[in-house]
Amino acid sequence: MIFTDKLINKNKMFLAGEWVSRDKCIEVLDPQDHSLITTVPAANESDVIYTIEEAKKGVKIAADMPTHDRIAILHRAADWILENKERYATTIAREGSKTIKEARKEVLRCIETLRISAEEARRINGETISFDQMPGSEDRIGYYYRFPIGIIVAITPFNDPLNLVAHKVGPAIAAGNAIIVKPATVTPLSALLLAEAFEKAGLPPKILSVITGHPGDMGDSLITHSAIRMISFTGGLATGKAIIQKAGLKKICMELGSNSPVIVLKDADLEEAVKSTVSGSFWAAGQNCLGVQRIYVQEGVYHDFIGKFIDRTQQYRVGDKLLEETDMGPMISEKEAKRVESWVNEAVEKGAKLLCGGKREGSFYQPTVLVNVPENCKLATEEVFGPVVTIYNVPDLDTAISQSNRVDFGLQAGIFTRDLDKAFRAIRKLDVGGVMVNDSSDYRIDAMPFGGVKGSGLGREGIKFALQEMTEPKVVCFKVNNKTI
Repeated sequence: MIFTDKLINKNKMFLAGEWVSRDKCIEVLDPQDHSLITTVPAANESDVIYTIEEAKKGVKIAADMPTHDRIAILHRAADWILENKERYATTIAREGSKTIKEARKEVLRCIETLRISAEEARRINGETISFDQMPGSEDRIGYYYRFPIGIIVAITPFNDPLNLVAHKVGPAIAAGNAIIVKPATVTPLSALLLAEAFEKAGLPPKILSVITGHPGDMGDSLITHSAIRMISFTGGLATGKAIIQKAGLKKICMELGSNSPVIVLKDADLEEAVKSTVSGSFWAAGQNCLGVQRIYVQEGVYHDFIGKFIDRTQQYRVGDKLLEETDMGPMISEKEAKRVESWVNEAVEKGAKLLCGGKREGSFYQPTVLVNVPENCKLATEEVFGPVVTIYNVPDLDTAISQSNRVDFGLQAGIFTRDLDKAFRAIRKLDVGGVMVNDSSDYRIDAMPFGGVKGSGLGREGIKFALQEMTEPKVVCFKVNNKTI
């Protein structure tokens, strides 16, 4: 057991600034061997209502907090995580799928996310408005400024259990809002550690809550309650649609995954393309919304690319997440690994050719590569969210773009080419929220706008852009005596 009361508030959740326990708990298991890590409270609907009522008070506290206090708290929270970075990384690795090396990178990104949030807090600016552009308004002057929207509910997934929470909590606090976090049931510990960091940083009570448990026990109040002014959700398309149908009149920001394409043209640097796309395909056991799922390779380099890709994939070391030499750990559960196994089997039964992988042992699923995948199977159209990639032979860029756009997702895409004209053609024509040139779809920094089109979601994350979503403009207009101006 790596968790003690000294390291994390075992058996407690963070409601309105207080660590509270409940008789009913849920087990947090290591997906690698199903060993018990710890337990956390199983919140009920009464806990949800209490948390919302306390958050109403937190809204007033947060809105009255000076900008310099918000900045200082965010920096102190980042400092705390930096001082305890190995404990945070071990927590990420134990409760989720990431290797210890991948987890350390997530911790560093979380620190960066909080520091960017602190910097953006000082840049929540308005601007003057030329009211005299309208005839008859020559005696009016004014401006607008941005104000916090109120209570935000953040519903977060298992695959980045610390940094994706920080991407919602950081800008919410920077903007002066209160926020309630519902982390993934299987990975609640990293979110609780983030709450610990803000408590240590001196965040006033009632502004932040992290409520744990099964959604079915909590009811729909986190989604439907009229006091909630925004829901920021990262997760699956079906769940996102269900939330929208129930939410009512409130802001919605949703990142709903993808089936990300990468295009490799014949003039590309093949070594770099292979290195980047292999990493992009199998990072975090493929459980990554930006992960490479489809690769379109131009005729002339297709067979060379395939050979290099398979060679590099077969060198991937799958095993114990906590070992430094491990490249890929297990999936989040054996159930998910079985689902991916069934999708691969379906594709093979319908004519796809399996080049490597395709084997499951418990929650581990080997890095898997397929070709000749028909369009009438799940792998071709849905988000696999596992260590599986499909590779296609295409005659030209236009075909690759057309094939890339045929699915109902559009988060990010990549293209490898030395030809600027072709790169810009892809940028214009790919129906996605971001195009990475000479990088895989998996590339992201925490300051950039992040989100997609079609089934990939609504709105944008990335601190500056999340802040826009989490604030509203208020217009101020003075009618003055013309004799005085």
